[in-house]
Amino acid sequence: MRIAFASSTGEKIDQHFGWSKTFHLYEVDKESATLLKVIESSDEPEEEVAKLNYKIGTIEEADILYCTQIGPKASKMVQAAGIHPVQVKEGEALQGAIDQIHEMLNTQPPLWLLRIFHKGAQRSA
Repeated sequence: MRIAFASSTGEKIDQHFGWSKTFHLYEVDKESATLLKVIESSDEPEEEVAKLNYKIGTIEEADILYCTQIGPKASKMVQAAGIHPVQVKEGEALQGAIDQIHEMLNTQPPLWLLRIFHKGAQRSA
């Protein structure tokens, strides 16, 4: 499955979805995580809905989005695009979030994560 992290450095999750200028896209399975690319999203339009559509378009490959904040309208739009938003405390270590995903996948994953994991596995097959 692919996970986009709203991060300015690639080390910590430190960005609000709508204000993030960079997303770090990882491929994550039960044992590993590989950085696929860093997505720049700074050429955004001014108008709110156009800006949100632009941001969602930049992370359209993602199955999950980790960010510090996301507004209700943006959250609904992200979910409608098939991406599951996850809010975390500002400054949470990106590697810590990946470790938590690995732990969940290898113990008792919640249904939402299982569904996303299987969707990602089908795409890779």
